[in-house]
Amino acid sequence: MFNEIVPEKRQVADVVAERIERLIIDGVLKVGQALPSERRLSEKLGISRSAMREGLRVLRGRGIIETSQGRGSFVARLSGSHDASPLMHLFNSQPRTLYDLLEVRALLEGESARLAALRGTDADFILLRRRYEEMLAAHTEEGADPREHARLDHAFHLAVCEASHNPVLVHTLQSLTDLMLSTVFASVNNLYHRPVQKRQIDRQHSRLFHAVTERLPDQAQRAARDHIHSIRDNLREVEQEEQRLVRATMRLEGWT
Repeated sequence: MFNEIVPEKRQVADVVAERIERLIIDGVLKVGQALPSERRLSEKLGISRSAMREGLRVLRGRGIIETSQGRGSFVARLSGSHDASPLMHLFNSQPRTLYDLLEVRALLEGESARLAALRGTDADFILLRRRYEEMLAAHTEEGADPREHARLDHAFHLAVCEASHNPVLVHTLQSLTDLMLSTVFASVNNLYHRPVQKRQIDRQHSRLFHAVTERLPDQAQRAARDHIHSIRDNLREVEQEEQRLVRATMRLEGWT
C-alpha cells in the first residue's frame, strides 16, 4: 500500500532506490552502463553515503543492478534475453515479421516523433544532432559495414524516441531492439546501394530531424510515418523484383 508505515532506515533506502530507478526509467542510466561511484551518486542526489549503500542493496535485491568485484555496479539487463526466447526465435524465423515490425515502427515512431517535437529539450536536441551527424557520416563512408550503418541509423531513431520523454514508449522500443535492427539492416542492405532510394531515405531523415528540432509535432509525426511506409514499399518492390528475376532466369534456362 502507498501509505504503509515502514521503519525509517528502510524508508530512506526505498527513496534512494526509487530515485535511481527513475534515472534508469528515464534513460539517464542505460542497461549495461556502470553506475557512478557511491561518492559521486551521493553528491548528485544529495544523500548520505550510508543511505546510498542501503539504496543500492535494495536495487540489487530487486535485480535492477548487478555488482561485480573490482568493476562496480551496473544496470542489469531488465527484460531477459530476447534472442533466446522462443517468441523471438519465431519472429526472427518468419520473413513476414519484417513487414509486421515496420507497421509497429510506423505507429510507435510516429507518436514518439510527435511527442519529441512537443517535449524535447535543448539537451535532447544536442544528442539528436550528434546521432544524426554520426549516421550521415557513416552513409558517406565508402566500404562501411552495413551492420554499423544499421546500428547508427537505429541510434538516430532511438534518440528521437528518447526525446519524447515517455519512458514506457522508450523501453518498448528498446525491448524490440534486436528485431528493430533487422528492419533497419534490411533497409541499409537492400536500399542504400540504390542511389534513388538512398537519396530518398536521406531526405526523409532530414525532414524528420528538422521537424522534431524545429518543434513541429504534426510534421514530425508525418515525417516518421512516411519514412517507415516508404521503407516498407521499397523493400516490397525489391522483393518482387527478385522474384521476377528468378522466374525469368528459370524460363531462360528452360525450366518451363
